[in-house]
Amino acid sequence: MTHILITGAFGQLGRALSRLLSSQYLITNTGLNIPEGETGLILDITNLMLCREVINIVKPDVIINLASLTNVDACESNTELAFSVHVGGTKNLASSFSGPIIHLSTDYVFNGENGPYSEDDTTDPINVYGLSKLASEKALLDGQNNNLVIRANVVYDYCVDTQASFLNWVVNSLNEGHEISVVNDQWNNPTWTDSLAVVIQRSIDRELFGIAHWGDGEWLNRFDFALKIADVFKLDKKLIKPISTDELGQVAPRPMKGGLRTEYIQKALNLEPPPLEESLTAIKDRLEL
Repeated sequence: MTHILITGAFGQLGRALSRLLSSQYLITNTGLNIPEGETGLILDITNLMLCREVINIVKPDVIINLASLTNVDACESNTELAFSVHVGGTKNLASSFSGPIIHLSTDYVFNGENGPYSEDDTTDPINVYGLSKLASEKALLDGQNNNLVIRANVVYDYCVDTQASFLNWVVNSLNEGHEISVVNDQWNNPTWTDSLAVVIQRSIDRELFGIAHWGDGEWLNRFDFALKIADVFKLDKKLIKPISTDELGQVAPRPMKGGLRTEYIQKALNLEPPPLEESLTAIKDRLEL
């Protein structure tokens, strides 16, 4: 049975991957910390010796690298740490392992002037998060022909153990009757974790390599995304107020028109991106079981 090592495995995407892949593959989950009730190995990918030790113990056939600093403003404030995790960590994995690595990246490698973007569009990151993720892609692909970078954007699920979920924030805030302000000038095609997990699974099966884009089937701004969430979860939309990115005053500059075109991977893997409402409904139904 193929053995897969997942780094950053206890976030929302890692959990979705484990649910999907565990019936088909042998999975070893790793992370900086192991949540209570979970099993896995401690792995800090910025530690080269620890990378070598864990990989030598596990002897995986494939590595899926989800370890990342996803807080864009924190990356802007700590460039050294962002590059250490995204670039140094990726190099450590690549130098410790000769098999295929699937590496998660982002639409923030583009400047956001005219998205959504295809794989052939010119990269031009405008913040430290995007710069460090682009450098991580180059570190992984340089001279390697069996590795895969999958760029995604606004990855979401409802996951009680994560602080990084837009869906969690919207649902919990509205459930508690709190008014929230959401930007109406940042555009993406939000991506459900389960949808992205299927892409990763098929990429392993088809031995895909290079760079591929995935996002789900609706391109919209973050404010309209929040309204969709409220509709599906039957929450009060009047609590959601539009705000501009400039008004929000975020530390890091944001690409305004991001998102990803998915024609290449749709054809390569015979997949169709799911509609947003269908994905949100599936999450809601799962929570009600």
